[in-house]
Amino acid sequence: MKITLGLLLGLSTLLAQDATDTADAHIAAAKAAAGDDFQNLFNFQCYGPGPGGQRTPPGAPARGAAAPGRGGAQNAGRGRGRGPQGPPDRSTWHAEPVKVFDNLYFFGQTEYSVWAITTSRGIIVLDTIFDYSVEDEVVEGMKKLGLDPAQIKYAVVSHAHPDHDGGARYLQDHFGTRVIMSPADWDVLDKTNGTKPKRDMEATDGQKLTLGDTTVTMYITPGHTPGTISSVFTAKDHGTPHVVALWGGVGLNTNRDALEKYIHSAQRFSEIAKQAGADIILTNHTDWDHSKINLPLLAKGAFAGPNPYIVGNAKVLNFLKVAEECATARIGAAN
Repeated sequence: MKITLGLLLGLSTLLAQDATDTADAHIAAAKAAAGDDFQNLFNFQCYGPGPGGQRTPPGAPARGAAAPGRGGAQNAGRGRGRGPQGPPDRSTWHAEPVKVFDNLYFFGQTEYSVWAITTSRGIIVLDTIFDYSVEDEVVEGMKKLGLDPAQIKYAVVSHAHPDHDGGARYLQDHFGTRVIMSPADWDVLDKTNGTKPKRDMEATDGQKLTLGDTTVTMYITPGHTPGTISSVFTAKDHGTPHVVALWGGVGLNTNRDALEKYIHSAQRFSEIAKQAGADIILTNHTDWDHSKINLPLLAKGAFAGPNPYIVGNAKVLNFLKVAEECATARIGAAN
C-alpha cells in the first residue's frame, strides 16, 4: 500500500510539473512578462517566424508574412541589400538621427538600429545596418548632429546578418574602423557573398572593449546566430550614469540546437543584466525596444519626466523573460 501510494504521489508530481511546462503555460508566462511594455516583442517571438511557422495570436486577425530582413531564419538567404533592382527607395527606410543620452545616439533606419557611443577618444558603433544605407544614416547622420564619422574607432557587429554587418566594410574602407565580431559569426560571414567586412577583430565572451572613458562588455549569446554578441555599457542622462543591456538577436531559428542555445543565452544574459543593475534595454531593431515610440519623442522633446528608455531593472528582466519563454514555448515544434 505504501509503495502504491508513493507511486501515485510521484505520478501526481510529474503530472503537475508537466502541466506547468506546456507551450501554453510558457506563452502565458511570456505574456505576463510583456505586459503593456513589450507587446511587439511578445507577438513576434511567440507568434512570428520561428519553429512551427508563423502563427496568429488567439483573437487576432490573420496577418501577412513578416517584413523581410527581420530575425534569424528569414535572413538565411543573406540578400546583401543590393538585388537586381538596386536598393529600396530611400523613403521606405530613412530615419533621422537622434541624440538619446549624453553619450548615446541613434543612427539607424526605420526598422534597424545603429547605436553610437561617444567617448573621450572616439566613437564606438554597435551594428552598421545595410551597405546601401550606412553612408546616409551613419555618416551623414553624425554630421547632422555635429559628430565626426572619421572618429568611429570600433564597430561591434552583433551578428552576421546584412541588416547589421552590411555597412561595416564602408566604415573599414573610409575611416579605418576596426570591426569586431565573434569567431563563430566571422565564420558564417566567410561563407557568404556580397558586401561584407574584411575579417578583423574577434570578440571573446566577457571581453571588455575600452575606448577612452568608456567600456563595452561583450557577451557571446548564441541562438539567433552561432555567435551573437550582446553588450553591456553605461549611458549618461544629464550626467547620471545608467546601465544599458543590449540584446543582440531577437528572431528564432527553427532547429532545436539553435533554439536551446537561444533559451540558455536569454537566461544567462538575464542574470548578467540583473547583476549589472541594467535599467535600460536596447535591441538592434526599432520594433522591440520602443524605439519607434521613444525616438520621435526625444527628437521633439515631447516627453515629461525621465528619459523614456530608462525603464528599470525589473522591466529589463521582463524583456529577456519574454524572449526566453516564447522560445521555450516553441521548442516542441523545432526540427
